[in-house]
Formats: sequence, C-alpha cells, structure tokens
Amino acid sequence: LYAYDDKADDTSVPNVVRQSLQLISELPLLAVYSYQAYRHFHVGGSLIIHEPDPKLSTAENILHLLRADGKYTSLEAEILDIALVLHAEHGGGNNSTFTNHVVTSSGTDTYSTVVSSLASLKGPRHGGANIKVSQMFEDIKAHVKDWDNEEELTAYLDDILHKKAFDHTGLVYGMGHAVYSLSDPRARVFKGFVEELSVAKNREKEFKLMSDVERIAAELIAKERKIYKGVSANVEKEAGELIMHKRKLFKPVCANVDFYSGFVYSMLGLPQELFTPIFAVARISGWSAHRIEELINCGKIIRPAYRNVCDHKEYVPLDQR
Repeated sequence: LYAYDDKADDTSVPNVVRQSLQLISELPLLAVYSYQAYRHFHVGGSLIIHEPDPKLSTAENILHLLRADGKYTSLEAEILDIALVLHAEHGGGNNSTFTNHVVTSSGTDTYSTVVSSLASLKGPRHGGANIKVSQMFEDIKAHVKDWDNEEELTAYLDDILHKKAFDHTGLVYGMGHAVYSLSDPRARVFKGFVEELSVAKNREKEFKLMSDVERIAAELIAKERKIYKGVSANVEKEAGELIMHKRKLFKPVCANVDFYSGFVYSMLGLPQELFTPIFAVARISGWSAHRIEELINCGKIIRPAYRNVCDHKEYVPLDQR
C-alpha cells in the first residue's frame, strides 16, 4: 500500500486520518484476499474472489468474501461482528498498541507503523494466543478419552501446568490477563453467544469441554501458583505495601477473550491462517486513533533506558579468557 500512496511519507494529521480510514476499510479485504491467494497458489484450492458489497457490514463482507457461495446466516454475521467489537482497542496498554506509539514517535510513515503493530500482534502471548488455544484444545481432545470425566480432564490439565503435556511451557493458553483479574468482561459477554452458536452448529459437547477446562484450569492455577480469589478491598488495604509488593500472588485467574475466539472462528469456518489477521481488522481503528494521538502529542521519541544490574566485573583481555 505504501507503494501505491503518493503521500505515503506525509505524517500530517489530515493525511494520516485519510490513510487510517483507507486502512480500516481495506484491511478486511487484504486479509481475506491474501488467504484466498495462499489457499490457491500454495494449497491447490480454487481461487475464490468475490466483490465486497457496500451494503454489508464488515463482518458480513468477511463471510461473503471467504465462502465459495458467499452465503452466511444472520447469527454467524452477528457473532463475528460481536467478536470484532470485543477484540477492538480496550485501553492502549497492550503490546501492539504500545508498539504503535513507539514506532510513531520515530516519525516514520503510517504503513511502517501498522506493520510493526501487526508483527507484535502475531506473537503467541498477544494476538496469536487464540491459535495456541485452538491447538491446545486439539491436544486435549486427543489425549482425554472421556471429556465428561473430570478426574481425567483435571489430571491432563495438571500435566500441562507441570510442563509434561502439550507444548511443555506450563501455560494454559487463554487463561489469565495482564489487566483483567476477577473476570475478562469481553469473555463473559462472548460466552453466551458462543454457546448459542455451538447449539446451531451441533458442537455443544465441545463447548461444554471448554467450559469445564475454564473452570478447572482456574482452580488448578490458583492452587499451583498461590493465586487466591476473593481478596476483599479491606484486606488489601490493611495489608498495604506487602500485598502491593506481592500483588500478583493475590491476583485471580480468569478466561480471557482469546479462550473462546478460536472456537468461534472454527465454527464460522475461518481457517487458522486468518485468526490473527481478523484480530488486526478489529484493532486497526484503535491503532489508528493511538497513532494520531501520538502525532498530536509528539515531541520526543519513545526510547528505553537500560540499567545494568549485574555486579561490577574487571575487564579481562581477550587472550586471557
């Protein structure tokens, strides 16, 4: 897109607003068309190209462009629309948005800035988390014979926590959030719609498995990591600096929005290759707003200051090492 923009390097606010509006409208098309090209040229599938319909919403157009027959149900479109809203910018403290601020402060162009945010979003600890959640559940399905057997399910989740199963990181993906602790309100809103779609798609058994994993994993993590639920405001106030110093020990664990989003996307027929691009479609308006804010407030480049915390060491000549 940079190559097609005659004012690509113009960082004036009116021009960046123009670029941002174009990116908001173009990113869904770039995501789906890129996938269709990948599917055709690398996987050998048919090349499906539909024209976007200006009368349709972003969610409706994504489903229309992606599917061979261009058809979708109103429930599918509604839930994808809700997913896009819930994955939109929610404060600016996240990794990809901070990346956007940092790169914008360097004075670079809009396209370079968005690329940097995309690169950050791809990480499995950020936007790529829903892919890891999907892979984790496929692993759970393959190793837990009876999904209704809580003892068997608990034992396997305990193995995941103790780095004996799945990817051996000790992480239950989709559980926990840097800001939300008592609950992720996005996940709470999403869950009811996820259940409704699972009924329509005859995948209630998988939804029940996810609900059970959400509940059991929260209990196991709380027990394993000494993360306690229900610490009252009075207790925290009385404990004062001690609790503040060890705050994360008292932080409850909840499912975040990524926990259910991969399942929803699979029910909608979205391939995993589109999970992160769809997240970017939801985030692009927020990234744009933060970029404009940084440009308006820009005075200094954002750069870190590093401090060596190691003990002082005497220099040893190279030939004596």
